Amino acid sequence: MPTAKTRTYDPVKVRTALTGQLDAISAAVRSLDDEQLALPTRLGGWRVRELVAHLGMVASWVPLHLHDPLPPQAPITPLYWASKTRTAAAAINSTAVELVAEQFAGDAAQVSGELDRQIGELWRALDSEAGQRPGAVLPMRFGPMLLADFLVTRLVETVVHADDLADALGLADFPHDTFALASAARLLADAFAAQVPGGAVELRIPPYAVVQAVEGPRHTRGTPPNVVETDPLTWIRLATGRLAWADAVDAALTASGERSDLSGYLPVLG
Repeated sequence: MPTAKTRTYDPVKVRTALTGQLDAISAAVRSLDDEQLALPTRLGGWRVRELVAHLGMVASWVPLHLHDPLPPQAPITPLYWASKTRTAAAAINSTAVELVAEQFAGDAAQVSGELDRQIGELWRALDSEAGQRPGAVLPMRFGPMLLADFLVTRLVETVVHADDLADALGLADFPHDTFALASAARLLADAFAAQVPGGAVELRIPPYAVVQAVEGPRHTRGTPPNVVETDPLTWIRLATGRLAWADAVDAALTASGERSDLSGYLPVLG
């Protein structure tokens, strides 16, 4: 029976996927002009420029904080990270605005160059002795986290924000790394099951994840009475508040059963 569980992610595959995802983002940013940097995004008051600045912060966290002192607590998990992201929205917005003023205020070529510099710093940090140390721990907003786990959260960030970038630019598709897309869908499904525990609804995101969630009668055999099924990108958009449940039902997902309306439990990430 599918349940929420702690998954493990192969660190080599995570590194390869993050490389592919950041390479695709970097290529997209290099194609931007000044007018495109000024386009609005679906992220409140952020323009594409603020979005790119935030992606720079996503890449730069490891090199900036790898050697910081660690708080005296056990490492947090990616599922805990997912449960706390909404509490950091104001700080994240403020940081993006500051980065635009300090590092991303130039023309399109300068913005692209700064992002490439930060991505390069990430790889150098991960290739360093500290970055390759088994059991390396990194401080972050909500507590210390194993570096390997932190990089899994970077897969979620880069998939979600690459999709934001594609939406702002009017792109029909973005060349997401397959493992990155799968990891984002799985982590958000597991986080949903952890935040809304139960066995009344089976959430299916083929081909990557199946979890059971929502309090109520637990399904044990045969066809589940309450099933929600959708594709990975639709699930990621629902789980991150980019897409409303009402806009997805029938158009991009199927929901059957009296308990299958998940709108009251979304988004998973703030």
